[in-house]
Amino acid sequence: QVQLVESGGGLAEPGGSLRLSCAASKIRVSIYAMDWYRQAPGNQREWVAGITRGGTTNYGDSVKGRFTISRDNAKNTVYLQMNSLRPEDTAVYYCKTGYMGDAYWGQGTQVTVSS
Repeated sequence: QVQLVESGGGLAEPGGSLRLSCAASKIRVSIYAMDWYRQAPGNQREWVAGITRGGTTNYGDSVKGRFTISRDNAKNTVYLQMNSLRPEDTAVYYCKTGYMGDAYWGQGTQVTVSS
């Protein structure tokens, strides 16, 4: 069973930074595309960033230039470095991958940006 476990969420002030981690099991993050999504209360789940098998990264317009997705193949973990945080970044952040035709999601980690 593929498992994705997010961590690193918490409270940050506007302009601050957080780094989220997504530890994977049963798949290798080096050979599967990995994505980060987020969902704020009352909103639909929004795609934030993705990294392809080949290492190409892509970002949603709302986070471009502030967030960076990366992976550590040795630790089998994907990261989301979030800088210049804004109150509108407040959401539950989820890691997602696809394997054998199925989508797998982590349990999510809460990020709150507030002074």
